[in-house]
Amino acid sequence: MGVRAAKTAMALAAATAMLAATPGHAQSSKKSKKAKAPDVRVENYFGGVFLSGEGGIPNGPCFHINGRVTSTDFFNNLKSYDSDGGLIFRRGADEVTMFPDKVHLSFVVRDEPCSIGLQPVGTGVYLTQETMSKMKLSLYWKRGVDMRPAGKITLENFAVDPIVPYAKDLADELPKRYIWSYELGVSATGVPLTDSLVLVFQDKQGQILARVAARL
Repeated sequence: MGVRAAKTAMALAAATAMLAATPGHAQSSKKSKKAKAPDVRVENYFGGVFLSGEGGIPNGPCFHINGRVTSTDFFNNLKSYDSDGGLIFRRGADEVTMFPDKVHLSFVVRDEPCSIGLQPVGTGVYLTQETMSKMKLSLYWKRGVDMRPAGKITLENFAVDPIVPYAKDLADELPKRYIWSYELGVSATGVPLTDSLVLVFQDKQGQILARVAARL
């Protein structure tokens, strides 16, 4: 083999070796991507767990329910962390799994228009004390689709207060309207924080008029 041919063969061999090494070298020098951290949603329950909902009586008034569940300062420093790994409740660095033995449920009920739009004065249908006395309230702890009656329930306070109309000079001509306030103590011993407290309002025939839940 001549000198020129030998040099050409050596150059081809070197080029082949370089091409063969390049892909592996590029792959080894490529930086690996870090796994994306899971998206964590944080909820703060300072002030308690709030509930809100609507109900209606067939051929009668509609009403709004607004309230909250508290227990001294149990909820004030409680936070939930929800991610793909599941829902976890913590107070500081400590994990919390259960409600306290007793929670305080407070809520108010007042009538509201059944449809959007203004109504002529005096033509609306309003809640009366007689109507409210015919409604039955039941409380349940709900887990998934399973609902079980809440344990011991105590009535701590109840009040019916008149709603003062804006047009005070027409108060005698306007229908009387009221707001109903309730405060109840509800047993929560052994109830996990993942359960929700459900309020069910029914008429005397058992028809459900409203269903509202307080859930963390």
